[in-house]
Amino acid sequence: MSIALSACVPSGHLARTHAPVPVFDPVAFFAGHTEGKGRLSVILRHHTPTLVEGYGVAPGAGQIDLEQDVREGVGKPTHRTWHLRRIAPDRYAGTLSDAVGPVTGEVTGNRLHLRFAMKHGLHAQQWLDLQPGGQTARNRMVVTKFGVPVASVDETIVRRP
Repeated sequence: MSIALSACVPSGHLARTHAPVPVFDPVAFFAGHTEGKGRLSVILRHHTPTLVEGYGVAPGAGQIDLEQDVREGVGKPTHRTWHLRRIAPDRYAGTLSDAVGPVTGEVTGNRLHLRFAMKHGLHAQQWLDLQPGGQTARNRMVVTKFGVPVASVDETIVRRP
């Protein structure tokens, strides 16, 4: 049964776009205004367009505080807050208002890989791949419960002037 249910969450959008350059610096990328447009897929539901408007501030070296307003479909936006800090070369730790417990991150080349737990026993992993030019990132997120994919997001994030 779980195999059949996991087939309801598309994962073709998870094709790898990992490269050694440009190196992803989440502080530099998320400082200032960003806009993400994408699609949320939840098991046994229709796809929903998403819009994420963000504003990040770097309060210190290797740190980013990011405020985001997230709109799913035509619904009312929700607000979330990220706090990430570099704890070692290529490693990050922090918090997310939607998460239960810490957020961990690792940079490998142009990819930032984030992991965190959510309410109701859900676990999220995000792969953000910085694109050439450094102004766009592709965000692919998979949410699982008991190891079975139940939702996914495919989003393009653009830095705004």
